[in-house]
Amino acid sequence: MPVDVKAKLKEIGLELPEASLPLAAYVPAVRTGNLVFTAGQLPLVDGKIPFVGKVDGGVTPDQAKEMAQICALNAIAAIGLVADINNIERVVQVRGFVNGVSGFVGHPGVVNGVSELFIKIWGEEKGKHARTAIGVAELPLNAPVEVEVVVELCC
Repeated sequence: MPVDVKAKLKEIGLELPEASLPLAAYVPAVRTGNLVFTAGQLPLVDGKIPFVGKVDGGVTPDQAKEMAQICALNAIAAIGLVADINNIERVVQVRGFVNGVSGFVGHPGVVNGVSELFIKIWGEEKGKHARTAIGVAELPLNAPVEVEVVVELCC
């Protein structure tokens, strides 16, 4: 049964943003068959990143987790450019990149900002996904986190 994504977001107190324009020579999302792959999504809100810097440096892990949720919302918006988001059958994969200080190992907790949101929207069965949470030395615009998503469409 399809999920009304915008209604579900409203129910949990969130709103779907407008899809961000690409920062370079790429597209925000590509559909191939019944799969949609997003480009890396930064935690942009109205064109700005609310907290910049390294996790466990200038950005707390909790702030980074919130930024990961914003990345997830931006990914849904990007998917909406190439498909009806209400036709998302399941979340297949999430790749999270965390810009942490040397020695920071809490990457999974940060990327839970994405995973927990997707479970709230699509439930345990269709919202849980394969996932990678990786620490990186730097991210574009000094973002604390960046996320890529792959979803399967029902139609």
